[in-house]
Amino acid sequence: MPHAARFAVMASLLSAVLGVTPVAAQDDGFSLSGSVRLRFEEIEGQARAGFDREDSLFNIRSQLLGEYRSGAFRIGAELFDSRVYGADPGTPVSTNEVNALELVQAYIGVRIDDPVGRGSRLDLTAGRMTLNLGSRRLVAADDYRNTTNGYTGLRADLSAPHGVKAVFIYTLPQLRRPDDAEGVRNKRVKVDRESFDQVLWGGIVSKAKIIGPAMAELTYFHLGERDAPGRPTRDRSLDTFGGRIIREPETGRFDYEVEAFYQTGSISASLAAGAARQEVSANFVHADAGYSFPGAWKARLSVEFDRASGDRAGGRYGRFDTLFGMRRADLAPAGLYNAIARTNIVTPGLRIEAAPGKRWDWFAVYRALWLASRTDAFSATGVRDSSGRSGSFAGHQLEGRVRYWIIPARLRFEFDGVLLAKGRFLRDAPNAPGGKWTRYSSFNVTASF
Repeated sequence: MPHAARFAVMASLLSAVLGVTPVAAQDDGFSLSGSVRLRFEEIEGQARAGFDREDSLFNIRSQLLGEYRSGAFRIGAELFDSRVYGADPGTPVSTNEVNALELVQAYIGVRIDDPVGRGSRLDLTAGRMTLNLGSRRLVAADDYRNTTNGYTGLRADLSAPHGVKAVFIYTLPQLRRPDDAEGVRNKRVKVDRESFDQVLWGGIVSKAKIIGPAMAELTYFHLGERDAPGRPTRDRSLDTFGGRIIREPETGRFDYEVEAFYQTGSISASLAAGAARQEVSANFVHADAGYSFPGAWKARLSVEFDRASGDRAGGRYGRFDTLFGMRRADLAPAGLYNAIARTNIVTPGLRIEAAPGKRWDWFAVYRALWLASRTDAFSATGVRDSSGRSGSFAGHQLEGRVRYWIIPARLRFEFDGVLLAKGRFLRDAPNAPGGKWTRYSSFNVTASF
């Protein structure tokens, strides 16, 4: 589709959305909200193995959420429609980009006051839902990606006296369908599936002001999966333990965050039925420290560090699995880029961000990239040198984002850009795509009502 035609479609859709009269949210009664996000993205010098070196894609994601509240009870449903246009056989399109006309949320909930003392509160939710838990590095509803993660099951949120909070879940992650190449590219409508072939459960307990103004968390999640007809898996049985301490940013003060996970359990050596089992021993750590400057720009400068283990020959399986975690806030965009994830990576970074006014904000991040294990595939690129002779330096990444409210609370523009200067590994590994540079950009317009 020519660029002019793409933007003509974008303009007509936005006009239709902006003509909708919003239904205001209420404490009791019915509320209705929604959004349409249009994205045009391009990439030159693709860093991932097996895809077109140059590519472009037009994405549309529509959401419609309705909720009814009456006293302590609520019932809600949210419809997602995620589609892409302009893909060719070498374009990386999957259920990360396409999930047509899906009821991702359909839930009932109840609030119980004072369950463990005056001022405490328990919220119970059952059904289909989205989840954003803790730091969102293990369980999240991905926002940058064109599709989201859905979960079916039970959720309990407890707020207790003295700043203690807890959230517990028992869920069946929704498997987006169709998941075959033809069905995805033709944007076929098929209801997503959940079953006991894949189960995620666990929770987070937190305490405010554990050290001065800092909050501390303890985390545990178990993911179990098994083969289903037509869907072979690695039969993951993973236990992920972790903790986090964070001091939130405040103007004129230093802030920090440290989070670490250890992952154990077992996994099959391949997708083949009866494949040998391997014990798992993997880990991840994130740390950052920053300072928020006084002034109209509301600027913050921070240094960051992320390390997620990779696999090595012999012994236990060592590649960290981020489960259903987000990546955009920490590492890089998904979409056509999608090269940097929370696995087999070591990356220090420097970030500056600012919100000079009510209508716009921006950030820029520089990262140096290494492999945690030089014999495993680098992060999400699929590029690998099993001999280790290509070294461990993957490159330099410069990333930025600018957002501007064209119509406050109704229409927002966003630009995202990434420049990757490939290091020795991404140039010399046996299956590394050619070229020294990767350039990615996306132009987004979101209409909300």
